[in-house]
Amino acid sequence: MENVPRPAEELAVLDGELARIDARRAQLLARRSYLLTLLTPVAAPGPPRPGPPVPVRVPETSPPSVQNVLLALGGVLLTVAAIAFTVVSWGPMGTGGRSIVLGTVTLAALAAPAALQRRGLTSTAEAVGALALVLTVLDAYALYRVALPETDPLGYTATACAVLAALWAGYGLLLDRLRAPLPAAVLTAQLPLSLWALAAGAGQLTLGWALLATAVADIALVLRTKPVPARSIAGVTAWVTGGWALLIACGLSVTAGTVPDAARPGLLLAAGAAVGLWVAVRVPAVAFAAALVAGLAAITATGGLLRPAVPIGWAVVGYLLCGAALLTTVRAPLPVLSVRGLCAAAGVSVAGAVLWALPATAVTLLGPMSWADRVWSGAPGGAREALGTDPGWSAMTTAPLVLLIAAALLVAAYGRLPASSGPAALSGATALGWAAVLILPAALDLGYAAAVAIHLALTAGALTLGVYGRRVASGVWSPVSTTAMVCALVGAAEVALPALATETATLITLGVLLALLCGGAVALNTAVTAATFAARPFQALLACAAVGAAVALLCAVCASAGLPRETVAPVVVAVPAAAALLGARLRRHPVALPVELTAAGAGLLAVALASGHPETVALVLALCGVVAAGTALRPERRPAAGYLAAALFVLATWVRLYASNVATPEAYTLPVTALALVVGVLRRRGDPEASSWTAYGPGLAATLLPSLVAAWGDTHWLRPLALGVAALAVTLVGARLRLQALLVLGGTVLALDTLHELAPYVVQVVGALPRWLPPALAGLLLLAVGATYERRLHDARRLRESLGRMR
Repeated sequence: MENVPRPAEELAVLDGELARIDARRAQLLARRSYLLTLLTPVAAPGPPRPGPPVPVRVPETSPPSVQNVLLALGGVLLTVAAIAFTVVSWGPMGTGGRSIVLGTVTLAALAAPAALQRRGLTSTAEAVGALALVLTVLDAYALYRVALPETDPLGYTATACAVLAALWAGYGLLLDRLRAPLPAAVLTAQLPLSLWALAAGAGQLTLGWALLATAVADIALVLRTKPVPARSIAGVTAWVTGGWALLIACGLSVTAGTVPDAARPGLLLAAGAAVGLWVAVRVPAVAFAAALVAGLAAITATGGLLRPAVPIGWAVVGYLLCGAALLTTVRAPLPVLSVRGLCAAAGVSVAGAVLWALPATAVTLLGPMSWADRVWSGAPGGAREALGTDPGWSAMTTAPLVLLIAAALLVAAYGRLPASSGPAALSGATALGWAAVLILPAALDLGYAAAVAIHLALTAGALTLGVYGRRVASGVWSPVSTTAMVCALVGAAEVALPALATETATLITLGVLLALLCGGAVALNTAVTAATFAARPFQALLACAAVGAAVALLCAVCASAGLPRETVAPVVVAVPAAAALLGARLRRHPVALPVELTAAGAGLLAVALASGHPETVALVLALCGVVAAGTALRPERRPAAGYLAAALFVLATWVRLYASNVATPEAYTLPVTALALVVGVLRRRGDPEASSWTAYGPGLAATLLPSLVAAWGDTHWLRPLALGVAALAVTLVGARLRLQALLVLGGTVLALDTLHELAPYVVQVVGALPRWLPPALAGLLLLAVGATYERRLHDARRLRESLGRMR
């Protein structure tokens, strides 16, 4: 039930509120007027004159800032004076006078903050309190210099730090509004135990225990102390001292020579692990970090007991198994962050073990590259000799076992990881398992044949997993398939290199790889659906790798048959020809273009094999031209393949003429040019839009360019003259008919031919000129070019537009 006031009562309430608001507004306006009178300068007597308002100058610093600066500066100066009085010079005072003066000043400084706080001077009390702390340190120093000069410095410092820490803690608790004493007491309390250990001549292990005890005291302060600054500092110092203690223990455990020697730092590590786990359970804010440190300490402690008794390889396995044991804490009744920290510690141990096995993997992958310059030099004595490099196999025989254990741990963790992280774990397990099998022959020092066979089987297995390892139900390409496919491609390249040691191994390995790669590409094409777009690049990579394997196998078969290198070159052209036929069948399939481009590289290899034999080079170029011309029959390849075929045919003709020592190439090129020009005219009649480069370029180049090369080496005047006349005629026809190919080819040949004829006279004239004249002419030329730069650009632009309008 609601009680609604009557209108008269509500009106009375509103009138009362408005009256109070008016009264408050009047007070604020009065205060504002008063403040304006303080800020406005006194005006001269006279009637007030209207004018612009006087701007109020804003002070650059606030009064609290000025106050703090002054107090801090005063405190620093007093501290410097006190240090100088105590350490540098006491003046003419005796021992009693010195003690009385310093003690009196210290007591006064300690008592002053209480009086200052009662008067509300908090900042001043803070500054004087900080000065009092410094004076107590000076009192301790003075006491040592005057009364205890023979005392051990480290022992006295430790005792003094303990006394000062207790004194400052009590002082801070007594004057709880002072912020400096308690944090200073916490910082000073970090030193006594460590300094006492050093003063007693204790070893590193005792120092570690002292640091760990200090860290435990800091943790107790964090849990029991209420002032925030002291708790924060105690938390930081706990991490520092505890971490330092664990690092000392880790170093002693790793370098221990016997099991008892490793047990002593192991006990310290175990104690640190217990403290860290207790903190992880009690303090949720640092639960993950504390559990991580606790887990690492426990792994180091338990693994360190095994390390002195076994070789280093098995010690790594021991550390890895200790880390794996931490994964059982997943079922322990611990907070979630604590469990994650322990699992992270296990992950760190696994990562460290995998990094230890990394050199063996790198040597297995990169070592066989040394066989590239020792082809068919003889089978090595074993798998390690086939690698050519020893990373310390005697210590790394357990590397495959380490990688397999790491892979098994990732597989075991798959079911407990989030859905987004599960595929990554399986991918890592796949890569680790592949690496384990890869280095297994070298780790066990198996025979050469067994090593090659294992690597081939590994490549086949990885390829099979890459093709069929996807999730068939959803059609999504899985990361496991991606990892397996990368491993298969890397493994194929790796196994092909050591197989070069013997002829039989080379032929068998390349044949198997060719079958595997072709089968993988075909199977991947069958298994891939439209949804699995990520598989297309791997299909292209497999196909390109198959082309490379085919080229290598073909070369190996020819070399095995005893064929010379120049004879092998035309045979290699069969690979581009087969790729062109395959591309015609595949048409616009995504794999077609990569395969054809890779096969084109085989054509370059054929030219390189035929180098030194011009006749064979000409034959190879002609065969490549035939392949390119056949490819140009396809509409999607016509422009690029057509130009390439024309260039290859012309180049083959030039090389053949050079190989035949033809002194008059025009006798062979002019008929070709005439026929080509006739074909070009017919092409232009049937297709007026055809470019002049397509119609006339190959025919003109077939004669003009070889003649230009011959003219540059001809000392007689007839060929250069005839070539110049022909080039001039071609240039004029091109200008008349506005044909770009004729104009550019004719003009270029004419300019080069003219340059060849005038070159001797230019050299003679230059030799007769003074040496200062060429630089002077060059400078004048630069000035002229700079002065007419815009005009030249305009002319060049017009010429380019004119050429562009030609056909």
